[in-house]
Amino acid sequence: MGLKIKNVLISQPKPAEAEKSPYYLLAKKHKVNIDFRKFISIEGVTAVDFRKDKVSILDHPSVIFTSRNAVDHYFRMAKDMRLDIPDTMKYFCVSEAIAFYLQKYVTYRKRKIFYGRGTFPGLIEILQKHKTETFLLPCSDVGKLDLSTLLDESEIKYTKAVMYKTVASNLSDIEIKNYEMLIFFSPAGVESLLSNFPDFVQGNTIIAGFGPTTTLAVEDLGLRLDIIAPTKTSPSMTMAIEEFFQKNS
Repeated sequence: MGLKIKNVLISQPKPAEAEKSPYYLLAKKHKVNIDFRKFISIEGVTAVDFRKDKVSILDHPSVIFTSRNAVDHYFRMAKDMRLDIPDTMKYFCVSEAIAFYLQKYVTYRKRKIFYGRGTFPGLIEILQKHKTETFLLPCSDVGKLDLSTLLDESEIKYTKAVMYKTVASNLSDIEIKNYEMLIFFSPAGVESLLSNFPDFVQGNTIIAGFGPTTTLAVEDLGLRLDIIAPTKTSPSMTMAIEEFFQKNS
């Protein structure tokens, strides 16, 4: 498979320290150009639209946070609706990093902030110790299905609160056919490709997808998936690309 890959497009924002990124080392080693571009952006749902869902924020004495976006939009919505979040509110975070991020909005008191080990099953373990609570789950319009499934299976009482949306970025300045490899990390990223470039024909373009929902989205949209991560031999996307280059050099 005599592939000539010169330009690679990664559907994520450029890392803060690009030179330290494993992608930079990969580019140097294989003499390819790697560009970063955010394919999706987050937009807040307005208080007017949120009210239509008839979800009462203050009826939920406990909140589940799975991301910094969820934290930001929960407190933004409370402010927009002129709600005073009581000091008694309990916060359950998927990771310690998200728990610490709460300091931006609340006085950090450990007795009201609980956090897991960065995984949904770890978060469920903590939630099960508070099974009498009714939880609010601030999320995007493309919520994490695996978490909802776990919450339902664990019979945890929760209400989904869609407070922000994932929308396609405007990529009209990109010459998509100049890239021989495209790398995706979310189903929304793949959808953004096709909404920005409705006439896109894959041909010899190599498509890489990270995670089961992304790989499924690539195939559902009728595209060919050439690189899958994570796998047993390639737990990261850069390792999967490296493996691909070695097989096809």
